[in-house]
Amino acid sequence: MQDVCSLVYTNDNCIGCNKCISACSCVGACVAVEDENGKNRIEVSGDKCVACGACFDACEHKAREYRDDTEQFFADLAKGEKISVLIAPAFKANYPDEYEAVLGGLKKLGVNRFISISFGADITTWGYLNYVQKYNFTGGISQPCPAVVGYIERYVPELLPKLFPVQSPLMCGAIYCRKELGITDKLAFISPCIAKKLEMEEPENKGLVQYNVTFDHLMKYVREHNVKGAFCTDEIEYGLGSIYPMPGGLKENVYWFLGEDAFIRQIEGEKHMYHYLEREKARIAKGETPYLFIDALNCGNGCICGTATEDELSNTDAALEALLQIKKDSKNDKHKHTWSRKLTPAQRLAQLNHQFKNLKLEDYVRTYTDLSAKIDFKIPTEEQLQDVFRQMDKTSPEEQKINCSCCGYDTCREMATAIFNGFNTKNNCIHYIKKTVELERENALALAEENDREREQKAQQHELVMSTVARVNDEFEDIKNILEQLAQGNAGSAEESSNLAADMSDITRFCDRLNASMADIMELIADLNKNNEAVMEVADQTNMLALNASIEAARAGEAGRGFAVVAGEINSLAMQSRETAEHSDESQRKIEESLNTISVEAKELLETVSKISGRIQQLAAVTEEISASTDQILSSTENVKNDLKQLTQ
Repeated sequence: MQDVCSLVYTNDNCIGCNKCISACSCVGACVAVEDENGKNRIEVSGDKCVACGACFDACEHKAREYRDDTEQFFADLAKGEKISVLIAPAFKANYPDEYEAVLGGLKKLGVNRFISISFGADITTWGYLNYVQKYNFTGGISQPCPAVVGYIERYVPELLPKLFPVQSPLMCGAIYCRKELGITDKLAFISPCIAKKLEMEEPENKGLVQYNVTFDHLMKYVREHNVKGAFCTDEIEYGLGSIYPMPGGLKENVYWFLGEDAFIRQIEGEKHMYHYLEREKARIAKGETPYLFIDALNCGNGCICGTATEDELSNTDAALEALLQIKKDSKNDKHKHTWSRKLTPAQRLAQLNHQFKNLKLEDYVRTYTDLSAKIDFKIPTEEQLQDVFRQMDKTSPEEQKINCSCCGYDTCREMATAIFNGFNTKNNCIHYIKKTVELERENALALAEENDREREQKAQQHELVMSTVARVNDEFEDIKNILEQLAQGNAGSAEESSNLAADMSDITRFCDRLNASMADIMELIADLNKNNEAVMEVADQTNMLALNASIEAARAGEAGRGFAVVAGEINSLAMQSRETAEHSDESQRKIEESLNTISVEAKELLETVSKISGRIQQLAAVTEEISASTDQILSSTENVKNDLKQLTQ
């Protein structure tokens, strides 16, 4: 929420006490936030802050600081920049004994010219009087104070037409330096006001003055760096412009030229002045006030104790006495001088117009900018407001009108409106916190009572636990005995499983040998088959010989009868050999079929035995693991038993 470009900012001293919120007239300029540690802290919104300085006066923790151009001014001087200095009349009043030495020190550092803005104030007076006469502009608001201008631009833009369009003494002096004196140097303003930087950066004034060098920061720098030199003073003669820093200084100047019949409303002082503008804005906007104009200043003691003056010089009469002395010294006895007491107001006015006859009023007028859009302030409906109150736990009409102002706002409704706009949080309401604490206290008491009941229940439960522990202890003894038996059984099972696995290994080896023998038999049968085939061939050949012999015996007749008998026997032998061979083939086939069946079944047996062997080996391993686990369980059981024994002791 904090604007890094804000002139006014919060430092680490902030404790979130809300005093600055209470002092601030700019809604939303001071924003309550929680830091990374959850602590309340008040930041500054640059868009909404007009640098009125009220928070500086209110904060006893020194948590507010501001930015100006003092460091840059001295840095640029050191670099050889050509700079001339404009001096607020309050500077001499605040530092009458150091004034000339400080200017001498600045001259030694390279400052070119020194011009008092008292002369610019004389031009402003001339501009006001001529603008009133030329345009019959009455009932307006003076604008030398940039905080007042900033407030109207942001918060009451309907009064912009009533702001005097004549430039402030600073800008009148700067315009005169540029247009009439032809000064092209950068201009630095020795200033009692933080808000003057806002005026310097306005679009119409951009480039006229480059540095806002405040009294406070300047004098700290001067003393720290021993900046002093041969006495030097400003170079342009001026009149009653020197009393502009006084409350009502502009009014006094106008009275000098118009007489005291002119009715001018003088008002100053941070909240008092802004409240007046809010209260009277309708009448002022309509031109219904009886005043020639309203001489409005932000600071209660005027610019002489401006927002950028040193603390020890603020709120004292010392500077005011110095200004009164300047006022006396500025009025000489020359009969025709503009400021002579011997002249009538009309004669003085004529002298003033003659003095500035070469100036053009148009060069010293300005316009203003409506900046109200930057405020982004929303007025909640009653329903929205009640929703915020519900969040704050303020549901009754009485709770919504406590109006203790501890949050920094005058009323609870203003606080709720700030929360609605995001400028604050419910945690910054002391009554919300108080109510929350009371509720937490009630909850704490209820919790304490609940804890007492729980302690009683725990005591009863403890007794029950102790009796249960004793019973469990006995049961663990039984479990231990069972586990010991199981451990012994597991050990025997593991041994038997190992033996069985060894036996199955023997069976596997037998099956392997059987397969080998069956292979050998099959080879022998194959050889036998070959032999049978040879016998069949011999039988066929013998049969053929017998047939041939029979044929030859028949041819021989009686002489071959004996040979025929022999041929018959040979044929009979051949037939028997064939039958024997064929019978051997049939037996061989049956043997082969049986052997094949045995071989297949032997292979299946081998596979089954292998599977069984593997499972037995797994069983043996598992049994060994069970045995080991049983040992662990026995050990754990013994430990639990010992722990239970200690618990019951």
